[in-house]
Amino acid sequence: MSTKYNKIGINYNQTRKADPYLTDRLLKHLNPIKNGLYLDIGCGTGNYTIALQEKGVQFIGIDPSIEMLQKAQLKNKAIKWQIGTAEKTGLPPESVDGIIATLTIHHWTNLSRAFSELQYVLKPNGKVVIFTSTPKQMKGYWLNHYFPKMLSDSILQMPSLEAIEEAMTSSGLRITATETYNIKPDLRDHFLYCGKQNPELYFDENIRYGISSFSALANKTEVETGLVTLRNDIDSGKIDRIIKSYENDFGDYLYIICKNIMY
Repeated sequence: MSTKYNKIGINYNQTRKADPYLTDRLLKHLNPIKNGLYLDIGCGTGNYTIALQEKGVQFIGIDPSIEMLQKAQLKNKAIKWQIGTAEKTGLPPESVDGIIATLTIHHWTNLSRAFSELQYVLKPNGKVVIFTSTPKQMKGYWLNHYFPKMLSDSILQMPSLEAIEEAMTSSGLRITATETYNIKPDLRDHFLYCGKQNPELYFDENIRYGISSFSALANKTEVETGLVTLRNDIDSGKIDRIIKSYENDFGDYLYIICKNIMY
């Protein structure tokens, strides 16, 4: 994973920026205490770490990619950035008051080990706030119509809510709330389904390069073919019918909020 994100990290900041709405929801769910210390696990180039630090929350950022962390360091030297993974943070026990994990859980190699580690470094009653998408949600993306193999591979690596809850529970964490998120037209963070309402975004090579599904999982031929079909459907107006056929009530992404109940 670190090799993949070292490559993606080269131009990652061009299209992946902290979205104000998503940042505000992270802050609300985390509900940080004054003078607390928080962990952003899988922080990447630190976009959300920095955005939350600017709101007065002290953070440590951990990521397996040295390329990502170097870019984070250039943007904010006041935050401690260090190499690590969810399974092995390198932090002392009960050293952080809360944890956020944004669009990273699908890269963890072992859910149970990761949550055990996060519970270990989390103080009693501390919160973990995860922003992710589930296989059920991803099957509702209209991207499946144009890039079926890429989406299938992406869905395979995405843990279900049930698998997440099982791993959390066995680690001493308990889900206290969930909140769905639907893509907004002014989204600033160009992750996988950023073009839900604006398909033109997927023709931007820089946007595709900043999305791991396109840059690491996709077959070049499928992407090229899918983009040609997408262009034709946009020009003919067929895209509206395709998008409508994928409408659902599952939400596009999900906040999962849990609490450390082991104390």
